This record gives sequence, C-alpha cells and structure tokens, in this order.
Amino acid sequence: MSLYAPYNPVTAVTSNECVSTVELRIRCKNLLNKDIISLSDPLAVVYLFQGGRWMELGRTEEVKNSLHPVFGKSIETKYYFEEVQKIKVAVYDIDNLTNTLSDDDFLGEMECTLGQIVSCSPFTKHLLINGSPTPTKSTITITADEISNAKELVQLLFAAEDLDKKDFFGKSDPFLEIFRAYRDNWELIHRTEVIKNNLNPRWQAFEKPMHTLCQGDHSKTLKIDCYDWNNDGSKDFIGSTCTTIETMMGATQKAIVWPLINEKKAKKKKGYRDSGRLVLRSIKVTELHTFLEYVFGGMQINFTVAIDFTGSNGDPRKPSSLHYLDPYRPNHYMQAIRAVGNICQDYDSDKLFPAFGFGARIPPVMQVSHEFPLNFNMQNPHCAGIDGVLAAYQSCLHQVQLYGPTNASPIIYHTARFAHAAQQAESSQGAASYFILLMLTDGVLSDMSDTKSAIVYASTLPMSLIIVGVGDADFTDMEILDSDNCLLRAPNGNVAKRDIVQFVPFREFYRASSIELARHVLAEVPRQVESYYKMRGLPPKTPPQRPASMDQPVSPSQPPPSAHIAPPPPSAPSKSSDYSKPP
Repeated sequence: MSLYAPYNPVTAVTSNECVSTVELRIRCKNLLNKDIISLSDPLAVVYLFQGGRWMELGRTEEVKNSLHPVFGKSIETKYYFEEVQKIKVAVYDIDNLTNTLSDDDFLGEMECTLGQIVSCSPFTKHLLINGSPTPTKSTITITADEISNAKELVQLLFAAEDLDKKDFFGKSDPFLEIFRAYRDNWELIHRTEVIKNNLNPRWQAFEKPMHTLCQGDHSKTLKIDCYDWNNDGSKDFIGSTCTTIETMMGATQKAIVWPLINEKKAKKKKGYRDSGRLVLRSIKVTELHTFLEYVFGGMQINFTVAIDFTGSNGDPRKPSSLHYLDPYRPNHYMQAIRAVGNICQDYDSDKLFPAFGFGARIPPVMQVSHEFPLNFNMQNPHCAGIDGVLAAYQSCLHQVQLYGPTNASPIIYHTARFAHAAQQAESSQGAASYFILLMLTDGVLSDMSDTKSAIVYASTLPMSLIIVGVGDADFTDMEILDSDNCLLRAPNGNVAKRDIVQFVPFREFYRASSIELARHVLAEVPRQVESYYKMRGLPPKTPPQRPASMDQPVSPSQPPPSAHIAPPPPSAPSKSSDYSKPP
C-alpha cells in the first residue's frame, strides 16, 4: 500500500513506547537502634525482581544517627503498567565505609509491587525481619512521582496559497512533510494527508507532543517541505521553508506566512520569488497529561471479567475441553484471568471485581443467558480479588450447561452502563473512574454487528475492552474489532471516537510467561486512558497533600490503603433490563 494513497490521511508516526519513569522517595519511622552509643545510621536499598532474581536499582544516602530518616536521594525506575513489577526495599544500619551490605546491620525489609506504590502514593508498610510474618514497629513510606519531559501537546493547522502547478492535466495534489534537525540530518516527524487537485489547500489540524517537535528546545530548526503527490507513489518537490517553534508561537495571535522556496528553480529562473506560500493558521499548546498523573490523582480502574460458556468449549468434564479443571495446572481461561487481573487489582482500592459468564443455560430454570454473574447474585456480582473470581468460575462450571450462541454485546453494554454513570459524574468528581472489561472467548461471535455497535458506543465512555481468544479457532473477526489501523465503524455508519479494543490470541503466549501475556494484553491501556480524558478535556485531579501524621502503615494481611477510596460499585442491573440498546 502506497504511503500516498489518494483521499486518505497519511502520517509518519513516531513510535512512543508506553513507559514512564518514576522517582521513588523514601522515609522511615521507628527503626531499630543497632548502635550502642549513638543511634542507627540507616540506608535504604531498592531492588527490582527481574529475570528470576532481585536486581539492585539503587541506594539512598546514609542518614547519620536517626531512627526516623527522610532520605534525600531518590531512586528512579521505569514503570510499565502492563507488568507486575515486584519491588523490595531493605534498610541497613551502616557501620563502615565499604559498599558491601553483608557486614552491616539489617534493620528490616518490605516487598510490594510498583503498581501499589504509584496507585497509593504515599505507600506505607511495616518492615519485616528475616522473613518473620510478625511485623516490626518500624515502617517505611515511599512516595512516587512521574518524571516526564513530554508535558505539552502542540496542535498545528496549516494551509498554503498559490502553489506551483505540477500536474499536466490538473493542478497539484499537495502534502507537507515536517522534519526536525537531528545529528546533522533531518528526521521526519509528520506527514500530512494529500489534498487532491488544489493549489490553495487547507490541511487537517494535527497534534504532536512538544518533545517530538523540538525535544524541548523551542529554537531547534524545523524544515517543512511541500510536495505534489503522484499516482505511482512518487512525489514532486514544490518548495520548502525553515522555522522554529519559537517563531511559530506567534500564530497564537495571527496567522504566519512563509514563502516556499525551490532552490533549483530559483537558480534557473530570473525573477523567481517563490513556489507558493505556507500559512500556519493557528497553533495551540496544551498540557499533555499521562496515565500516571491520572493514577496519582486518584483515578480508579474498575476491572470486570466476562467468560465464554458456550458449547464450543467442549464438555468441561473431559480433558479436551477448554474449561477442563485440571487438578495440576490452571486452564487457559484461568491463566489469562490471573495474568491480567494481577495487574489491574493494584489500581482498584476495594479489590471487588464483577465477574460474568455468557452463552450458558443457568439455574434454576436452565434458560440461556448472556450476562449472568458467576456467583449467580445479580444484585452483587462482585468477587473478592482475583482468587475470588477464579473460585466463582470453578464453582459456576459445575452448575451451568454450556450452550450458545456466542453473543458479546450484552456484557459490553452491561459494563457500559456503569462507565456511562461514571461519565455523568465527571462534572463533579473529575477523572475518577475508568473501566476495563476482560472478555475471554473461544470462537467467532454470533452477534458481530451488535458487538460493533456496542464497541462504537463504548468508545465515547471511560472504558476499554480486552478480548483474549482461547483455543485454536479462527479469530479473524476479532482482529477487525481491534482496529489499530483505522477506527471501527458500526453497521449504522457511526465511527468509534477512539480505539478501545485489544485482542490477543492466547495460543501465541501459551509457552510464554504470564508476565509476557499481561504485557501484551495491557500495553495499550495507558494510552487509551489518556486518549479518553484528552477527548473529554479532563485533567487529572490534584493529588491530596497529606501530612506525614496521616500516613498509616499497612498490615501485611491487608491490601494497601488508598488516598481515594471509591464508593461501592453500583448494583448490577436487574435481569429484566434491556441490554440491546445503549444505556
């Protein structure tokens, strides 16, 4: 496919990995005193579990004579939403000048995940000693902040006037290519769409992070080339100009015009003035908010599971069934739920997850249902943690009859009802709740048209849909729903506002670790969260400023506290509710 296909926007996309850098700051209270004459001289060491072992990320400085140290040196690490990143912090009383810790006194340690730290910052927990389950009186508090150089988003709106005519039987089909100076060369950062047969084109507005345009240097030179597009994919040079972001910022008040110069033409043609003029009609700079900023602001991720109980999965009593409960290893459904749920539960304060099935005959009358709670309690379909979801799934298998068809739209609309309610509350609560629906299915959907309509509707809401294909079926239709290259279109012609679907065939990760599966499944979620709140124009809520006296240690047997405890999820709709229409 040509880069310059007619009538279609063509852009050179700069790949931005969905990763953030976080800064960890540490303080402790009530440390053990290991020194006889004076107090302990503590130092904290931070480890990341990687490759099957603990790897040291960094150390704080040593604080002399303190049982309540506040360490000034921070520790930086990369943060990946789609991974469970295990963190361990060990505290030592430093007795000598060597870098080894084996000859220093151990004051205690704690383990958690980086997700817990960023979602509950400041995160406080008791220190343990020598693996003892009994916590000491010593506590450690970790505060996480994002380090970001990409805080501004630039929207540019270009036009041109009186361009040179390049086509023999027509005018020109112009488009722009924008480059930034990079190591004595030019690096392409954007290509506009082609405007057919027009010497006075107006291109669509586009957005780029400020760091992509100029790497934070407003005086860095940008080169803008104008070309005529040809049907064979080639291009004819019209003219070029150079400028800077500093100069372009003047377009916030009025349009800026540059001459487009063709140097070869200028050398050959006497009286040459230009090959047209480039017009920057407007420039708009807005603050670019990141996924972590929304997490720090108290946004909760509401995680829902939906499991395919159709007959094509096979008799669950037989080992060939995708639902077979092997006493020695979890089936594929259970592996996927565990891998994805372990990530999401760090961002949900109450750890209560609605879990549903679809496509089975359910008791007591054994009628087919496409949205039944795994615990058969429609008024409270929530399970306590991922273990609770898996327990409800296994219990449910013994009570239902696998049937069909495979209808996904009812459960999508079900989750959308709650996402819609959260959206309605945004005017008063801000960016408070985002919903992730994990749907696991073994085959082709029977209601593809209705599912497309449900997804297009859900794209307007704070909601993402993750589909995991289990088994060896043909999942071609699922790839259509995962509209990475173009936005999904419903049968009625409505187009999705944004891409909210990620499809992953489990078979591609069968021999990979659960970490690899979760990384692939959840990689798009941070960007989807950012795109939703950007579409709504909602900044993150301001993190609360809590005094140190409010920090409460976490009991080892309890989940970490959150600064933003969400109210209990609303009751599920009644069985008589009509899910064939958007709420």
